[in-house]
Amino acid sequence: MRYKILGERTGLKVSEFALGTGMLGMQYGYGTPREEALRILSGYVEAGGNLFDVSDAYQGGESESLIGDFVSSNRNDFVIATKYTRSAKSKPALGVLGNSRKAMVQSVEDSLTRLKTDHIDIYLAHIDDGVTPIEEIARGFDDLARAGKILYAGFSSFPAWRVSTAATIANLRSWVPISVVEVEYSLLQRASEREILPMTEAFGLGVLGYSPLAAGILTAKYRRGETGRATELKGSVPFADADNESVLDMLVSVADEIGTTPGRVAIAWVISKKVLPILGAKTLSQLEENIAASSITLSPDQIWRLDESSAIPLGYPHEMLASEGVRNMLTGNRHQLIDYPAKVVL
Repeated sequence: MRYKILGERTGLKVSEFALGTGMLGMQYGYGTPREEALRILSGYVEAGGNLFDVSDAYQGGESESLIGDFVSSNRNDFVIATKYTRSAKSKPALGVLGNSRKAMVQSVEDSLTRLKTDHIDIYLAHIDDGVTPIEEIARGFDDLARAGKILYAGFSSFPAWRVSTAATIANLRSWVPISVVEVEYSLLQRASEREILPMTEAFGLGVLGYSPLAAGILTAKYRRGETGRATELKGSVPFADADNESVLDMLVSVADEIGTTPGRVAIAWVISKKVLPILGAKTLSQLEENIAASSITLSPDQIWRLDESSAIPLGYPHEMLASEGVRNMLTGNRHQLIDYPAKVVL
């Protein structure tokens, strides 16, 4: 497995795949029993993996406990990213929910206990609660970093304007930098390309992408009548009932050209977009299949065809700014003579 530096605001060396742990454990009644979970963890590490993506809410805290037990003998060899906001309790009180400083402080202590460690490498707010001031979250991260409880801070499933505001405030006040963002990203979920991914590139943030296989849809296994999260936990997969056939047809076509599987191609496509995939395997065989995507290199033409088959409308103002009329208006019909940087849409 290859390694990379996570974003431009850290010197953190991480494996090219993170291991998602949302399915490790059985507290939800659907997941991976402990023995198989330990085999998955061992297989990931033996392949060279060192980055675990966790949350206090995964399997009611059982996933954190599994990771804590697994890494306890050589904790410093691994990078642990965990999250707060949703609580590990099955019936949480209001005080432990959301992004508030109170919820953050309580949650980090509980996570440290379950993970059997004195610090968390990457600590993320799990989802935007819509009410906590972004200054409160950023200052809370800084307090935890100064106390030695966390090393890096970031956000998962937050709007771009909230993350950029937090990053700017942290920079101006010399607080712990905002350095990592986690988003759902796959050929079937590209909405973050509108605002979030351009923002992360501008700020130099590392990007972790969960569900790169869209709950298994992009493996084409449901075409074969198999079951998985998209069938067993359908409510958690908003695009499970969508018409995904054209994307799957192109994915299968590219896979056939290379002589590999659709799932590996889907993961390789995510890598091509400079997003670090989080592999959410439920069995060791699934993990091994996903890690094999490391050997896949897509050609520019194959990436373009996959892009076209899964393209989404970028909406206003992006489409307006990219239009011929606006280009002519701003360049006096001379835009073709100007060699613009790749980021410029004129």
